[in-house]
Amino acid sequence: MTPHPRRRSILLAAAAGTAAAAAPTAAAAGQSHPHAPVVVGHRGAAGWRPEHTAAAYTYGVQTGADWIEPDLVPTKDHVLVVRHENEISQTTDVAAHPEFTGRRTTKTVDGRSVTGWFTEDFTLAELKTLRAVERLPLVRNRNTVFDGRHEVLTFQEVVDLARRLSKEHGRTIAVFPETKHPTYFRSIGLELEPKLAALIRGNRLGPRECVVQSFEPTSLQGIAIQKLGVPLWQALGTTGGPYDLASSGDPTTYKDMMTPTGLAEIATYADWIGPDKTSIVPVGTDGRLGSPTSLVPDAHRAGLRIGPYTFRAENQFLPADFRRGTGANDFGDAFAEYALYYGLGVDAVVTDFPDLAAIARRGS
Repeated sequence: MTPHPRRRSILLAAAAGTAAAAAPTAAAAGQSHPHAPVVVGHRGAAGWRPEHTAAAYTYGVQTGADWIEPDLVPTKDHVLVVRHENEISQTTDVAAHPEFTGRRTTKTVDGRSVTGWFTEDFTLAELKTLRAVERLPLVRNRNTVFDGRHEVLTFQEVVDLARRLSKEHGRTIAVFPETKHPTYFRSIGLELEPKLAALIRGNRLGPRECVVQSFEPTSLQGIAIQKLGVPLWQALGTTGGPYDLASSGDPTTYKDMMTPTGLAEIATYADWIGPDKTSIVPVGTDGRLGSPTSLVPDAHRAGLRIGPYTFRAENQFLPADFRRGTGANDFGDAFAEYALYYGLGVDAVVTDFPDLAAIARRGS
């Protein structure tokens, strides 16, 4: 449902007041609008094309993304490829390949039992025989028309694509790689950080072309000691703490990391934080927005930029204040949500719909 006009005006007024108190202190890497938030194409343009495909990245840039986000996992022959998870039954047609039936297995990844097919059990050549499919077909049925049309990309191919798109569009498109499950991959001899560092160096990616993110601080610290000169982004969950810390007996939670003391610690190795958007504006048990927290100004005081995730247009992903109609997958008032967070002074938004974020940024 659409928020009551008075309620909506109160929310936006609160956002404007907070933004005025804590404006960003520096332009963002790869940003073509230096005084406006960066639009990060989450897995490309996952709202419009199957995620992590060349089509998703290309469409995202065509419609306004400043950065494109590839999640990185390794192959058996230690090549970094782009998938949301190392388990690929939800994002590829692997289950339809009888030659790989015997690869289906159960593993423990970050303390969770997962059954399926895993990138680390396939060579790059084998993965290239698979094709991408829509991960959320019941939510985004329109995207299933693209099932089977695109192959699994390597990170190198995403870098090459970003550079080609930069030339075509006359602006720098940054890659925003995330190291996925780095502690797990380190435990099986497929470390992500050295491979990623080598690719950043080999491609001469500078601070306007690459920002590295991870939920695991030790992964970012491993990148930091390489002195690559690219910004680092500490992603933050909503419950528990980073797996690398928890598995080593460190009780630090994400909540701890978002305190002024925690933010000061993050600032010793990273340039950005990326919290869930509800860490900035909580949502109550009734699904409605609460009052903004102090996280945005606290991050800015610590010298950090802040980019919340994940902005989507469907009602089920929006607070009740911005829903329209009754269908969970109907589009709500996504523009009002962007306006709220832009008003709070965020430095980026991570979104499945970069076109909508870019329109909202223009205020049109």
